[in-house]
Amino acid sequence: MDAPQHTTENTPPPAQVTLMQAFWYWLKLGFISFGGPAGQIAIMHHDLVEKKRWISEKRFLHALNYCMVLPGPEAQQLATYIGWLMHRTWGGIIAGVLFVLPSLFILIALSWLYIAFGDVPLVAGLFYGIKPAVTAIVVHATHRIGSRALKNNVLWAIAAASFVAIFALNVPFPAIVLFAALIGYFGGHISPEHFKSGGGHGKSNKSFGVALIDDDTPTPEHARFRWAGLIKVTVIGGLLWLLPMTLLTMNYGWDHTLTQMGWFFTKAALLTFGGAYAVLPYVYQGAVGHYGWLTPTQMIDGLALGETTPGPLIMVVAFVGFIGGYTQALFGAENQFLAGALAATLVTWFTFLPSFMFILAGGPLVESTHGDLKFTAPLTAITAAVVGVILNLAMFFGYHVLWPQGFEGTFDIASAVIALAAAIALFRYKRGVIEVIAGSAVIGLLVKAVTSL
Repeated sequence: MDAPQHTTENTPPPAQVTLMQAFWYWLKLGFISFGGPAGQIAIMHHDLVEKKRWISEKRFLHALNYCMVLPGPEAQQLATYIGWLMHRTWGGIIAGVLFVLPSLFILIALSWLYIAFGDVPLVAGLFYGIKPAVTAIVVHATHRIGSRALKNNVLWAIAAASFVAIFALNVPFPAIVLFAALIGYFGGHISPEHFKSGGGHGKSNKSFGVALIDDDTPTPEHARFRWAGLIKVTVIGGLLWLLPMTLLTMNYGWDHTLTQMGWFFTKAALLTFGGAYAVLPYVYQGAVGHYGWLTPTQMIDGLALGETTPGPLIMVVAFVGFIGGYTQALFGAENQFLAGALAATLVTWFTFLPSFMFILAGGPLVESTHGDLKFTAPLTAITAAVVGVILNLAMFFGYHVLWPQGFEGTFDIASAVIALAAAIALFRYKRGVIEVIAGSAVIGLLVKAVTSL
């Protein structure tokens, strides 16, 4: 890793970056963006702030705060935002697409290997160890998000209520988000001190030299808010959603699996406040509980694959789409791979299209309202509610991993030991997700080898 370049008054500014140079960087990032949003943001900070100096520390954090306000994967939106800021609309599209495209191809390949060879002892052993690790990872995510979001008793109460609502009452995730937003909106007026944004990413006075987009660089003309620009992007984005949905409906009907996948993942994309872990319960409720596109065990396995591939964790939706399209043999038994690959591509399109629209159309608007309590208070309450929802997800995973045949079956002691070891590695020793999954996979393989003797 190159050493960061610290400020000196004589540091020359970096050379201007062409769109093609940016293209090659965003393509590389798409293949190395492991570690979830925190790891991906860290990679971009090192490359774009410290090493290349395309953008200053302050402007980088400012852009990140905008993306945190929006629903959707914040790291992918941050890449889109910086690409857009530097090279207008095409720069943003290139950055955002290349952040996702490599992981889509990788997940299609891994999904096919999983569904075709998942019963092979080697693969089964690896997943036996990975599943308990995923449970520990989700518990760790609950703690990490909760420690940042739950700053007072009011927010703790919102988190507890959301957990009860989804766990005991089976309230749909969209309803929980709506009620939390209403609580935040009115709470921001009644008791604003309880709903102030925690500013999780804070401010920084660090500088690594003069940047292309520096602290005092004026906002580019194309990034200033205009109603005409907002309307233009909204109309184009709406058509890009409407055209494939219309074609699917006309060719296959509204109730067809592909059409319903498009509609379902459009709704999911609008509910990803708090990141992928927050929307996974909604995906589970729909994809597993309502539509039956995959089983609970396959959902856990899909999250494991998502954790071990580059790109946003929400790319697990590509796995969901592939398994649903493949197992239902939408184009006949001889074309199962084609059905799975098409379904994976479609759900990726419908999941990420809103993110591009939020940045390209709403970026300037969000900038003009950033820090205004009437906008941030509902988001603060939603984030608190998300903590309770993710806790429910952790319990769901734990149940299916530790009691694979249900409570009437036996308790899986080996899985419990692997989950505990993974939790200790994450909480106590601060090990990375990839390390934990790799170690757990090896342990699972050994356990299966021993038990088969």
